[in-house]
Amino acid sequence: MAEAQAAAEKAAKAEKQVPQSPKDAARAEKAAAKAEKAAKAEKAPGEKSARPRLPQGYQPRLRKYYSEVVAPQLVEQFGYKNKMQVPVITKVVLNMGVGEGVADRKKVENAAADLSLIAGQKAVVTRSRKAIATYKLRENQPIGARVTLRKTQMYEFIDRLVTVALPRARDFRGLNPKSFDGRGNFAIGIKEHIIFPEINYDKIDQVWGLDVVVCTSARTDDEARALLRALNFPFRQ
Repeated sequence: MAEAQAAAEKAAKAEKQVPQSPKDAARAEKAAAKAEKAAKAEKAPGEKSARPRLPQGYQPRLRKYYSEVVAPQLVEQFGYKNKMQVPVITKVVLNMGVGEGVADRKKVENAAADLSLIAGQKAVVTRSRKAIATYKLRENQPIGARVTLRKTQMYEFIDRLVTVALPRARDFRGLNPKSFDGRGNFAIGIKEHIIFPEINYDKIDQVWGLDVVVCTSARTDDEARALLRALNFPFRQ
């Protein structure tokens, strides 16, 4: 931070001086650009990415379990002849809608911050596509937050969701095995985001709900359901 401030001061001094030649002007412009770049690179603690640093070569526990246990089990169950036919989870999409964002933009920012903690990756603010007078909604107005997880972050999130978060949900009796869309994708509706251990109940301004969509490469819902069951998703009997 000290280096960025020093560069900014140097650039400011350079701007105040009257350049005596085109070469001096170019040098002053270059110093100003360098200072601006340094300031952008020096993020504030709250602006840093929510993605944790993982050791090189790290493999999530659930990813290893899929390779060693789940994939062979699915090959035996469905008779796949090519390993590329074995279904796999491709991505997980988390979406949090904030209706109160129409009146208070701060609520959207807080919801996005909470979603970033839950996902372990920075969430982006979603905006309305068109104006709706009934709800006093303007076009391009912040209305929620969204994040898409893939690879390592995806497996880490699913592991936490299945083993920690869902069992903490109030009156949880299992996931609905019929919540597939016909193309192998599964949707989970969560009423309270405080079931995730990353959220400190004493530090939030409101309890939010969110949707979790698990996208797979399965060709049918039956194959996708078998994949998620094998990964210990707690479906209702």
